[in-house]
Amino acid sequence: MAEYKTGRITAQEFNALTEKVGWGTREEAVVETALSRTLYAVCAYEGPQLVGYGRLIGDETIFLYVQDVMVDPAWQGRGIGSGIVERLVEQIRKYKKNSLDLRAYLGASPGRESFYERFGFKRRSQLGLGEGMVWM
Repeated sequence: MAEYKTGRITAQEFNALTEKVGWGTREEAVVETALSRTLYAVCAYEGPQLVGYGRLIGDETIFLYVQDVMVDPAWQGRGIGSGIVERLVEQIRKYKKNSLDLRAYLGASPGRESFYERFGFKRRSQLGLGEGMVWM
């Protein structure tokens, strides 16, 4: 059974997990900067091993973004991703109490939208908000 903790992970841990899920790696300095700007993070452990992670970024009042929800493929299918998202949504609700204008967004991997719908997320197009877009 996974143990969930809040807090930061190292750039090495982050890169190890992103590599396992097929997202590749980034320079550690870049990852450290990104992680230092995280509002809230949930880490899932099986013993001492990090097996899952997810975080919130944003301004806490108008905008939040669910970012980097990932579970080591060797540990997928055991409810760990659900445990991470449940805890992230719990934190979103806490922020929402202080700011009714708050919206939380995420970018689901193709085919994973229904996973997030279980937690109350809606597709932007269903809400008349248009499609998600990205500037690269």
